[in-house]
Amino acid sequence: MNVTDSVRAGRYTRQPTGYRAFIPQLLPPTPSVRMDDRLWMLLSSADRALGRLDGSTEALPNPDLFVYMYVHKEAVLSSQIEGTQASLIDVLEFEAQAAEPDQPQDVPEVVNYVAAMNYGLERLSTLPLSLRLLREIHKELLHVRGGERTPGEFRQIQNWIGPPGAALASARFVPPPPHEMHNALDNFERFLHDPAPMPDLLKVGIAHAQFET
Repeated sequence: MNVTDSVRAGRYTRQPTGYRAFIPQLLPPTPSVRMDDRLWMLLSSADRALGRLDGSTEALPNPDLFVYMYVHKEAVLSSQIEGTQASLIDVLEFEAQAAEPDQPQDVPEVVNYVAAMNYGLERLSTLPLSLRLLREIHKELLHVRGGERTPGEFRQIQNWIGPPGAALASARFVPPPPHEMHNALDNFERFLHDPAPMPDLLKVGIAHAQFET
């Protein structure tokens, strides 16, 4: 395999069949993230916003209801990134068994997302954030719809992102081949539990970007 070009986040590597796949750099970033004045200000602003949010939930008469709605809103927005059309109202009506006949057909998919997220949050009380937990959440997410996509297992074939009909050679983005993916995932898990000091939000951002690739 030939390295064709690279960026700080990783490198594009030519595969034996001719297409290029993106191989993310291992974590933590090397060299480390440079915290200039602008980044410190943004980080401080985000920390304050989270502090206000945390404080406001303590003043609510029913904070569990707030968390319930937040989880549902997150499920709707994240699912819409994947192309679903269901709204928050659609999901709430479905759960209340008051769905309209013309509701979007992908509502159950969002409801499964909610169930998977709640399952993961509950499991965190007994299991650390880990590849094992991610596989469990994936299995929960797809156990009703998506059984053909090997629920609870990491992929074993090459995939890609592109417009309908796109092939590997013309794909907009090609993630790591399976053997490279497993190396990156093992490194990702070690990074999550790396005791080296790093601001929490910065670590979350880096981990999220790495996982998306």
